[in-house]
Amino acid sequence: MTNPENGNTGTPAPAKAPAKDPWQLPDVSGLVVGVLGGTGDQGRGLAYRLARAGQKVVIGSRSAERAQAAADDLGHGVEGADNAACARRSDIVIVAVPWEGHAKTLEALREDLAGKLVVDCVNPLGFDKQGAYALTPEEGSAAQQAAALLPDSRVTAAFHHLSAVLLQNPEVEEIDTDVMVLGEARADTDLVQALAARIPGMRGVFAGRLRNAHQVESLVANLISVNRRYKAHAGLRVTDV
Repeated sequence: MTNPENGNTGTPAPAKAPAKDPWQLPDVSGLVVGVLGGTGDQGRGLAYRLARAGQKVVIGSRSAERAQAAADDLGHGVEGADNAACARRSDIVIVAVPWEGHAKTLEALREDLAGKLVVDCVNPLGFDKQGAYALTPEEGSAAQQAAALLPDSRVTAAFHHLSAVLLQNPEVEEIDTDVMVLGEARADTDLVQALAARIPGMRGVFAGRLRNAHQVESLVANLISVNRRYKAHAGLRVTDV
């Protein structure tokens, strides 16, 4: 029996939609990936691995000629362009520039990166006689600086903990590591996770919003110490997920 006074109308509550499988990721195979800083070790390594996996890749540099030379060296259909053209031609843009040029590069590309999914993998680090140590940007992290400088882009953070040596070694078939992916929108982080999964052995794992990027970027200083002590190319694995 219904009772309008207490809000019970007798109509059953609608069933909740089943929770989405966090490992059900979109198909990104048809997207063009640009790599800003694609002539540096990290950028070259990521470009090589993604292109080898069948992704269309454009690497960017301040010099189009230098970018094209690096692209020719990488093969696998990689193309080179200046940074602005690389940004415009790409659906997803990975930022792999040196920390010292991070802000200046992104400021210059604000319009070219508008509407793009940007993946920042820059680690703000300093070095002294005791080794590597983390820097803290005014915005909190490199990724948060990117978000502040690119208000019309969808900024995420990922690919921080990868060994450039392993990425560039053609004899290494799989990269045994997880990739911490951070961002504000699940649709965006899902795309980045899917992109990471294109590389054999690699898995993208959601690791929070951009406000949590600082500790992810900073952890690279610890991995550098690990690598020096054990003469290794250490990566990360997250257990129980």
